[in-house]
This record gives sequence, C-alpha cells and structure tokens, in this order.
Amino acid sequence: MSGEQIIDIPPGHVGTVVTFLEMTERPKPRPVPPSPLRLQRWAEADPRKYRLLFERVGGRWLWYSRLAMDDRALTAAICEVHAVLDPRGVEVGMIELDFAQEGTCLIRFLGLVPELAGKGHGRWLFAQVAQLAWRAGVERVIVNTCTLDHPAALPAYLKAGFTACRRAFESFPDPRLSGLLPCDIAPQIPLVEPSASCA
Repeated sequence: MSGEQIIDIPPGHVGTVVTFLEMTERPKPRPVPPSPLRLQRWAEADPRKYRLLFERVGGRWLWYSRLAMDDRALTAAICEVHAVLDPRGVEVGMIELDFAQEGTCLIRFLGLVPELAGKGHGRWLFAQVAQLAWRAGVERVIVNTCTLDHPAALPAYLKAGFTACRRAFESFPDPRLSGLLPCDIAPQIPLVEPSASCA
C-alpha cells in the first residue's frame, strides 16, 4: 500500500492507537434505562481503595497510569469519582470526571469490570455519564479511547454522539513486566519480553 509506514515497537513495550473524541452539543434528554446497578459518589478517594477498583476495571485493558503513582501523586490526580455498585453493594465499575478546564468535562476513566461486559449495562452507564457530565456551564465533553480498550468502547462512544477529532500513536513499557499488573491479566495482548527477537 502506498504511503504505508511500519513503526517498530521495542520489545517489552506495548503500542496502541489513541482516538480523541468530543461532543459539543448536549444530547436530548432520554430516560435512564433500568438497571440493577447504581452509582455512589466518593466523598474522598482513598489511594488503596482507588487502585483496587482501577485495576479490577481496567487491568484487562492494561490501564496502568494511576497504578504507577505514589499515594501523594495519586491523591492529587484523582478527580470526581462515582463508583458503580451492584445489588450487593460491591463496586463493579467507575466513572471519573475532570472539570478542571472551564466549560469542559473530560471523562478520564469509564468502565465496568470485565465480568459485566456484554450484559447490556453499557446504555445505563452512558446515560449516567451524560447526566453527570453535562452539568451547568459545560459546553464540551471529551474522552479518548485506544485500541487496547474493549473493542466495543469506540463504537459505543460514537453511538452515544461523540465525534472523533484526532488520532495518535502511543507506546509505553508493558506494565506487566514492571509488576504494576499481573503477567496474566490481559491474555489478548501478547507479552513480548525485552529479550524476544523474530529476526
């Protein structure tokens, strides 16, 4: 293919294409679909509790950024967190929103534990996010997702009304090799050891 470019990713690293999306018009109000799940906003975020939920929700997709922070940095980075609770009161998902930029809501993290994937909870979760994000003064909601995330993530954002505005390539050291995540947590993403070679 003309113009094709192959970019090598160093052994021990992971590469992904990041898609940045935005929504600049408040969606028409819709009823929230029924669900056995509910939200509970954290009054304050305990770093240990946050890391546990963050890994349970995102470990399968190699979410690692918050796991690499010490308690002080993590406490400073955490924004508005809403935990998703199941009928037993167990935390099974999270929504984290950042309103630091005037007029903008950044969806920092959004997801459910892998066990709930494909069970019809996505519409409920997106309806909750829309209600939380589009508060008074918000003119734009932004989010990004990548090719390491659940395959349904990008189509779900597009279906919800987001528009893709740019893409970028990102690579980083595999967090499974540093011990931030267990080696077997994301079997769909091959682990390439630093000493590996296919030459």
